[in-house]
Amino acid sequence: MSNLRTTDGVRDRIDAYLQDSGLTARNARVVPLTGDASDRKYFRIITGDGPSIVLALHAGPIDFATLPFANVGTLMQQIPLPVPAILGHSDALGIVALQDLGDVTLQAHLGAASASEHAALYREAVALVEQLQRRGEELRSDAYLPYRMAFDVEKLTWELDFFAKHFIEGYRGALFSAAEREELAAEWHAIVEELAAEPPVLCHRDYHSRNLMLSEGSLHIIDFQDARMGPDTYDLVSLLRDSYVDITDRDLDELIAYFLALKTRDGAAASPDEFRRRFDLMALQRNLKALGTFGYQTITRRNTVYIQYIPRTLRYARTNLDKYPRFARLRELLATHVEELR
Repeated sequence: MSNLRTTDGVRDRIDAYLQDSGLTARNARVVPLTGDASDRKYFRIITGDGPSIVLALHAGPIDFATLPFANVGTLMQQIPLPVPAILGHSDALGIVALQDLGDVTLQAHLGAASASEHAALYREAVALVEQLQRRGEELRSDAYLPYRMAFDVEKLTWELDFFAKHFIEGYRGALFSAAEREELAAEWHAIVEELAAEPPVLCHRDYHSRNLMLSEGSLHIIDFQDARMGPDTYDLVSLLRDSYVDITDRDLDELIAYFLALKTRDGAAASPDEFRRRFDLMALQRNLKALGTFGYQTITRRNTVYIQYIPRTLRYARTNLDKYPRFARLRELLATHVEELR
């Protein structure tokens, strides 16, 4: 099998892994799955005499021992959070075998969920965020990658610049004047300085309805390899100001209150008004960054699936730009080039 271990052929790599792991003899069937925005490819392996598994194929060989997914996965299991089990791997083939959680994301399930199911699932998702933050602090160690990375001024600024470059200039085809760029940089600076100064907690980094799988009646968390330290509002914003799902104002208020009640239970009392102000600030930064991603995927990657999520994300951004007088000039700067923000 040595010749297959170095080939770039996807199917050859899969066949080699199946043979090495003994699955070939079980007449395994290979089914391609829809991937995420990364360079990884996913395949479901179905056997006739046991549970299916999922193979994650990286672009080339890997070093599993230093793979962020493996390192952060160990941390998630220590918390413990419901994440897919790692069933095996091949460094040479660039493959990681995972527990199969099925195809139903929280986003997909919401279309068929009753109001009570919808509410229960979101309360479960919010509770997982609180658990991640609380236990994440207890387990803090440089042995885990997330504790060595943070949403600092540099990272948060880069994300806002990414929005300006790939959404306004790339997707909308507009250009900022030199004076506008200078003013925009000052607005970015005020936002990111405040966010970066908040006490950091463990964050999933991309905690939304497409990264929460419904399996056997409960939520499971995927795509956690980019976890890092950041504001305690970050993951909650990702969930409740999700570009992929509409959350009513009433549900938003109730879920934020539920999150604060969970934090208060452990003695970490927070002012609801102050927390909401910080939540909205984080939401503005996160939604603008998401628009940058959608512009990049559409124009640079030629992936148009994200266009449908732009209107909702712009609506979220405008709500917070309108809500706070401090953003009056920022809204003017952006609305000059984005009519939905006028």
